[in-house]
Amino acid sequence: MNLRTYAAELLGLPLTDTQITLFDRFTEELLAWNSHTNLTAITDPEAVTVRHHLDSLTVLKAVELNKGMRVADVGTGAGFPGLPLHIAVEGLYSTLIESTGKKTAFLSHVAQTLGLQRIVALNARAEDAGHLPHQRGTYDVVVARAVARLPILLEYLLPLAKVGGVCVAMKGVTAREELDSSRSALETLGGVTDKLVEVLLPGVPEPHYLIVIRKERSTPNTYPRKPGIPAKKPLS
Repeated sequence: MNLRTYAAELLGLPLTDTQITLFDRFTEELLAWNSHTNLTAITDPEAVTVRHHLDSLTVLKAVELNKGMRVADVGTGAGFPGLPLHIAVEGLYSTLIESTGKKTAFLSHVAQTLGLQRIVALNARAEDAGHLPHQRGTYDVVVARAVARLPILLEYLLPLAKVGGVCVAMKGVTAREELDSSRSALETLGGVTDKLVEVLLPGVPEPHYLIVIRKERSTPNTYPRKPGIPAKKPLS
């Protein structure tokens, strides 16, 4: 099956011919750049469709994205999940935050090559981005996939979200355990658990989970701490 069928059956998401073309071109650019820049270990086009594009789009099972919303993808790597979401939902304002310069260069190249509007690649550590005036507390939705364990990740995500906004952490089988260990971080950073959504991808035996955190209070100005500190000393 192709991405159009997967998206329709799993997510109830209709993708247009134009969007499918953009996804195909994204895959082509990803695999071409991957020959000289380490972007992904997944190089089979069908696997890219399921494990990258479709997996990214499952965020739509947990949150509703609409035209005009501001979305940040923290530690986006090769653009997942932020780029597929930007292609699939018309009119988003997306920021792809990535600390590795070569990956940021790839993201800028893809956005230009695909003619995408209202999307920028920000070369920055999450700890630094969370203190930038034009980034902090400005996003409706902040997402991340496979970046860090949740008590650490929350310190990267919640400072970027506006009060009333949500953060979505894409996780594997440790999701519930990580959520249980994040109570102190949530209390400190101003977040509360909204829901946990299970996702089953076609041909992938293990379930994936979307942890949705709602920001109820402003994050204290001392967070995020300096680069490296959240990972060394997670809030507990």
